[in-house]
Amino acid sequence: MPRIRIQNFGPVKEGVTDSQGWIDIKKVTVFIGNQGSGKSTVAKLISTFMWIEKALWRGDYPVKFFERKNKLKNQFLTYHRLENYLKNNGGGASLIEYEGDAFWIKFEGGFLNVEERPASNYPLPQIMYVPAERNFISYVKTPKELKFSSESLKEFVSEFDNAKNEMKGSVKLPVNNVDVEYDKLNDTINLKGDGYKVRINEASSGFQSLVPVYLVSQYLANSVKKQSESRDQMTSDELSRFRKGAEAIISNDSLTDEQKRIAISVLSSRFNKSSFINIVEEPEQNLFPFSQWNLLASLLEFNNMNSGNTLIMTTHSPYIVNYLTIAVQAHTLQEKIAKLKNNAALEKLGSVIPLKAIVSGEDVMVYELSEKTGTIKKLPDYHGVPTDKNYLNQALKEGNELFDKLLEIEEDLK
Repeated sequence: MPRIRIQNFGPVKEGVTDSQGWIDIKKVTVFIGNQGSGKSTVAKLISTFMWIEKALWRGDYPVKFFERKNKLKNQFLTYHRLENYLKNNGGGASLIEYEGDAFWIKFEGGFLNVEERPASNYPLPQIMYVPAERNFISYVKTPKELKFSSESLKEFVSEFDNAKNEMKGSVKLPVNNVDVEYDKLNDTINLKGDGYKVRINEASSGFQSLVPVYLVSQYLANSVKKQSESRDQMTSDELSRFRKGAEAIISNDSLTDEQKRIAISVLSSRFNKSSFINIVEEPEQNLFPFSQWNLLASLLEFNNMNSGNTLIMTTHSPYIVNYLTIAVQAHTLQEKIAKLKNNAALEKLGSVIPLKAIVSGEDVMVYELSEKTGTIKKLPDYHGVPTDKNYLNQALKEGNELFDKLLEIEEDLK
């Protein structure tokens, strides 16, 4: 299980206050907290260091390439616009430590230090960062139109294009019995409901948020599933030839860093991915509570397609956390039903919660971040179910208390 330790980076100060500062990255990992608490910062760092580990394991670049001074700041943190989050002042300097399945990577004093770990079964990941700005996709046709946006959004747009081109007919969305179809001739996405058909740029903001994350997640999950089942793996001789090709690209001074990255990406496309790391900012964005559950259930189903898949989410929604606890509770109930071999009860459970969307409590971790102290704490669980004692539910409770106070004032007027 990968893990990461973060101190003095952007809004994160002390970081995790227990577990020696480590954030465990489980199969389903959720970050909650107020604006500016560092949820997206942590998710983006996880994405960055997972990509570095992947590039190291695959041999895209030699270790020395990453260990150059300020390489992390000037090249890799810029992908998510995090380069200005680094701090260099004495005891308050940034510290980032990532322990993956294949490599241990530590950033300190402006340098990355890399150590290879024994990894007999490293699942080569397809890493996708789904940014909150995904609504913009409804209004652009090519990544070039997003020249002022982040590189992560541009890459998401590229994968969205791939997902559209792979569509065969219409795709059923998990919300409101609506289908989505791609008109290749006019390069438009259309939504079809009961008695209507509209372009996505004319649809509600909820659909503009839902469609990109759903189509890209479905496309990549299925793509990785197919690749992981393929027997056409690279031999050791092919891997050796690939590494020689990568070294030739890196040493070619006539190529820019971006051209080298593209060339290596093309060269490495022969590798078969065996896991899907889906990092989703605010899956609830612009969605009605029950629609949030429908999307979450789909993301969990995609996450369960391969054993090495990981779903990482940032959220402001108490419904996302609550629905996640329901999926965990459903897993506990499924285990009891399995022991009793009660098919009728299993069928009834499946009518309430999609069986493909349930998840074990051992595979779930929820972290709460504080914008006031810059700390991160692991939410406890009760018999494997994440606790409801968190910022999000506290906000609901405070809302109810305010309403009670209004009722008291009204009663005093009688």
